[in-house]
Amino acid sequence: RRVSALTPVSQRLLEGLGAWAWMQGRRVTPYRGMRVWDAEGTGEVAFSAEEAGLPVLGHIVENDVVVAALESRLAGLPTVTRRFGARVTGLEDGPAGRELVLEGGERLSAPLVVAADGARSPLRELAGIGVTARETGHSAVVTTVRTAKPHGGVARQAFLSDGPLAFLPLTVEGDDHYCSIVWSTTPEHADRLCGLSPEALGQALTTAFDGRLGEVEAVDGALAVPLTQRHAERYVLPGLALVGDAAHSIHPLAGQGVNLGLMDAAVLAEELLTARRRGVGPGSEAWLSRYARRRRGDNAAMLKLMDGFRLLFGARHPALTLVRNLGMSGVDRLSPLKRLLMQQAAGHRGRLPGSCR
Repeated sequence: RRVSALTPVSQRLLEGLGAWAWMQGRRVTPYRGMRVWDAEGTGEVAFSAEEAGLPVLGHIVENDVVVAALESRLAGLPTVTRRFGARVTGLEDGPAGRELVLEGGERLSAPLVVAADGARSPLRELAGIGVTARETGHSAVVTTVRTAKPHGGVARQAFLSDGPLAFLPLTVEGDDHYCSIVWSTTPEHADRLCGLSPEALGQALTTAFDGRLGEVEAVDGALAVPLTQRHAERYVLPGLALVGDAAHSIHPLAGQGVNLGLMDAAVLAEELLTARRRGVGPGSEAWLSRYARRRRGDNAAMLKLMDGFRLLFGARHPALTLVRNLGMSGVDRLSPLKRLLMQQAAGHRGRLPGSCR
């Protein structure tokens, strides 16, 4: 199962869209605490929702559940037409703004096309928008496990010598002994992990996590996903806007990728509603640039922050190990700083769209 850590800000957006209640009826796991430590040293920091003045720090949700909830809402909207399996082969200028050319020759016209088609966005490529890409040298190994000890609604992450290992809490039919695993490691190590038997994989995870949740049992197949950070050179053109991974893809270190994408969509929608009230067409590049200005800075800052964390915790120099351990211990003792970091992690950054306040 692929999962995401949704922030309280993203939760408010999904509540406003009428999707959250549907998701809660399936499987949503709140987490009220986080523990992060350096397995190469002694540094450790613990966060709690209570310290941040929040009911929860976030929710771990399977990606399929989020998609199904949004599709369910779309299916109930009479003004929305859904097309599944329609492959786009061309993007052209048309009398109504933009024209999508579908496989088979059919054409669809619209004043605005929103590219939300992933990190390798075909629409971005068809529009000729370049990307700045940085290979992280890591792959993410994802799987689901059952642990001997309950997770207690706490998300845990250990920084190992070859990359961070996260145990994200899941509740399956009321059982809180399940976690989703995201292990960012070298491609070679990722391949070896994916080739292990379930028993051997469970033992490797138990050892790497220092037995903090007891014996680990792998209950799902392991999948390795190459990690590349990308940032589009521009977010908009006349009649075209990029959102989510089409605009930026980020290392999963802090689980912020899906939240950044949801904020893109919320800000774009807010700017389009303002444009309509002022009689401006949705494809106006000048107006779409307002969306780009509001989102590019936050996304770029998060990309740089995650890259900095990756480099700092990937370094094996003794001096850097000492610095990061002292830093983590210092953060754990400074309540105001911890509260600020938790508010930032909860999505309270910059000017939030009205739908997320």
